[in-house]
Amino acid sequence: MTRVAVMKTTTLRVLAAITLAATSTTACTTGSSADPESTPPGVSVAAAFYPLAFVAERIVGDVGTVTTVSPPGVEPHDVELSPATVREMQATDVVLYVSGFQPAVDDAIASTGSFGLDAGTVIALQAADDHTDDADPHGDADPHFWLDPALLATYALAVGDSIAHLDPAHGDTYQANAADLADELTALADSYATGLSQCARRDIVVSHEAFGYLAGAFDLNQVAIAGVDPQTEPSPAKIREIRDLIAATGSTTVFTESLVNPAVAESLAADAGVATAVLDPVETVVDGDDYLGVMQRNLDALRKALDCA
Repeated sequence: MTRVAVMKTTTLRVLAAITLAATSTTACTTGSSADPESTPPGVSVAAAFYPLAFVAERIVGDVGTVTTVSPPGVEPHDVELSPATVREMQATDVVLYVSGFQPAVDDAIASTGSFGLDAGTVIALQAADDHTDDADPHGDADPHFWLDPALLATYALAVGDSIAHLDPAHGDTYQANAADLADELTALADSYATGLSQCARRDIVVSHEAFGYLAGAFDLNQVAIAGVDPQTEPSPAKIREIRDLIAATGSTTVFTESLVNPAVAESLAADAGVATAVLDPVETVVDGDDYLGVMQRNLDALRKALDCA
């Protein structure tokens, strides 16, 4: 109930922000010179990184176009944009991004005047845990809201409404697609809630501080080696603290990631005498993977590591 109320409030705020852009788009697609028998082209969307692109692709379907700013398989935190990529962003109707997460994207939107929809206007981003030693260059907010499928469902509905206002000719299609996606994400959240409800342990030791939303949604305790930026280096004292926690809680696993150098996590696991396993923050995908498939593997990995019934 609380999330629905938040979604309605933030969607209204987002829709108010896009009124001018929607009016301009409508004027371009319904002018007197247009062929009354033709259907105007669908909306064009640039998504800053994969989870936002996943949502956009599912909502737009085959009506419009979606481009992803961060290349597949590339760690998106510190992505650099080529001039061609910036020009491509500028040519789209809307850029989906998370302000503060990718400074290069923020700079490109500001310098080109591209119309951007910041996920932080839809989702109330939580503060980072701040359990690491160094200041994080990405600011105080944790951007990884998509790792709570229920929050991603809220985001999808808001994006569907926003894109429908930008392209009213296809609005019903966008909103129906968004509702279908939200249903799938809600079902995924229910699977997590059921699958993690009865576990021998609740602590998850992870490579970087990406799993706060997931932990908060499903009553887990995130213990991160690095901060929100995976490139931050933990101090020896931090490593000793985590090793002691592993011993005290009986944890059996240190989670690594596919795009983050696992050396520190593997060294910690070896020193503590525990295993490693992959827990993917779904910041990018490769080889035909998608958000739903990766999140299901994450659930399987968590259930095994936490000894869930």
